[in-house]
Amino acid sequence: MSLQVRASEVQGTVALSTVPQEVEGIESSAAALRLGDVTSELKDITPQPLREQEKGEQESSSFARERFSSNSPTAPIAEPTSEQVQDTVAAPPATVEAEAIEPANAQMLESVISVTELSSEAAISDRNDPMSQVTNVSQLSDVSPGDWAYEALRSLVERYGCIAGYPDGTFRGNRATTRYEFAAGLNACLQQVERLIAASTEGFVTREDLETLQRLVTEFQTELATLGTRVDTLEGRVAFLEDHQFSTTTKLSGLAWFNLTGAFADDDVLVETTDLNGLFGDLALRQAGRDPITNQPITQTVEDDPEITFSNLVWLNFETSFTGRDSLVTQLAVGNGNSAANVFASAGLYNTFGTPFLDQTAGTITGDNDVILRELFYTFPVTDSIQAVVGPRINWYRYFDNNAYTFFLTGGSTFNSNGSTLLNTIDRGSGAAVLWNISDQFRLRVAYLGESDEFLPSGLFNSASNPDQGLFGGTNTITAELAFSPTENINLRFIYNRSNIQQINGLIGGAIGEPIYGLADDGFGGPLNNATADTFGFNFDWRVANFLGLFGRYTYGSTNLNPVNPARPDGEINAQAIQLGVAFPDLGKEGALATVSYVIPFSVLDGRDFLVSGGGDGGVQYEFEATYFYPLTNNIAIVPAFYLIGNPNNFSDNPNIYVGNLRAQFSF
Repeated sequence: MSLQVRASEVQGTVALSTVPQEVEGIESSAAALRLGDVTSELKDITPQPLREQEKGEQESSSFARERFSSNSPTAPIAEPTSEQVQDTVAAPPATVEAEAIEPANAQMLESVISVTELSSEAAISDRNDPMSQVTNVSQLSDVSPGDWAYEALRSLVERYGCIAGYPDGTFRGNRATTRYEFAAGLNACLQQVERLIAASTEGFVTREDLETLQRLVTEFQTELATLGTRVDTLEGRVAFLEDHQFSTTTKLSGLAWFNLTGAFADDDVLVETTDLNGLFGDLALRQAGRDPITNQPITQTVEDDPEITFSNLVWLNFETSFTGRDSLVTQLAVGNGNSAANVFASAGLYNTFGTPFLDQTAGTITGDNDVILRELFYTFPVTDSIQAVVGPRINWYRYFDNNAYTFFLTGGSTFNSNGSTLLNTIDRGSGAAVLWNISDQFRLRVAYLGESDEFLPSGLFNSASNPDQGLFGGTNTITAELAFSPTENINLRFIYNRSNIQQINGLIGGAIGEPIYGLADDGFGGPLNNATADTFGFNFDWRVANFLGLFGRYTYGSTNLNPVNPARPDGEINAQAIQLGVAFPDLGKEGALATVSYVIPFSVLDGRDFLVSGGGDGGVQYEFEATYFYPLTNNIAIVPAFYLIGNPNNFSDNPNIYVGNLRAQFSF
């Protein structure tokens, strides 16, 4: 009589060293185990090998937060640093022709009970077994070297080679194991013995070994049964995930924010604009102009405080990987935010002072919940330390001018504190970036971007995709940042930015016309040609103690102006911005963060006469900001914030403005 054995499914070794230490953690390895019941009748044996892989990932200093954020740093460049352990078991040939089992072996096989038949100590005849006098192993929480069970299994391992996985390929019986770890090893030996008997390896399996296995199986029946239950449960979960997963290559994550915002002033506020309502009734489209008689900027007065607003913003992130080391990111956004503070802003200062960064409209029409493409880029490794980013819509703030305490999700949260107010002319753009981790202390990032901003009219602010201007015409920027971390608690960043700025209706500047805050003409109401600008920035954060941090920025920008009228002289506007702040990590709760900061967003040093909006009367606007990020759960947080703005719009006679914001933040 012959027997066909599906030997391709019989693999009898296991890496004991990788079995989890607790029952709750056993799924990862138990998914690869099958209880190899030894039965009195030989059947097809279909055990599965134990196979486990540990993965670790080194997080870079700048992208600790970008899993869902759009203004966060890049994914880490370095390869996973933890050792990957994969226990590979060699399988016998696909089909084994076996002769009928010898009577002696058949009798021995019948003497070993099946796991499914384990019900009582009576299953074992210990009348002539000297091991029966030893303390029952089921009374022990761990199995240690010296215990009879440990020594018995080690003997089986040495004889049948059913456990492997250590660096030298041997089993080391010199450390205590949990009962479940031990049971996994025992199960592997059962499978190996089954395979040998099925293959009719005459005389190889002894009666004494079978009796030892019988005793061990009884002592560890609970643990073996638990392994089988865990496997069945985990297989069901895996099958469900395979049927319901979003994609095999793409991960979906998202963020949603609710913003409740109110603002009021001590008195009437002077605003540089020709119309308080703005074009089409949109505050974002307030226009600027000069009085034809005095040549001074036209001003209006805001007499009434705005109403309280309640708005939303949602980002959906689709992250796709084709190789495991690359990343294609697509971010969609929808929102209808229009902060109450914008009522007090001069033309070209929309969404600046007192405006929470996340209280914004995603699309091009203020207040409309239009779904737009906010980011689209592809990241891939060039070497182990160099990463490249290319795409038609890259978020500049993902890679530059980051700070541990002004990250918009958890720290200082207004447009004026989230990043330097004089950087960058482009928020999103088409082009490429290179990220180089030079060493543990030095990191260099460079990028070239042509303008491709999603929240402004495409014909004017998306020059990179406009055939009349293209990637290298219109507005574009080159940025370089060198980051230096002398210690683990200090980060210093030095930034240079060169901008070519396209004029819009003869004006330079606007809400994203940095380094100008406001709008500039030729000084006499005449139009300007395209401009160039050079900006230098310094940014630091310092974790002084576990409960205390310091942060700040200093930025200097110079914009070169070229009038269309050749009779007008060229000029320049030089300005600076300052930020200093204190942070209190884990205040009140682990993961919480409170910040207090002082900000000067736009202090004009020279060239005020060219400003048709934003120059004020020579005053210097300043702001005090206080925010408190408080996580309720891992996915829900509330963030109250308060802002005081002095000398708004750079008018020294303007009253103080007060802004309060309560944000609910959901991540999924």
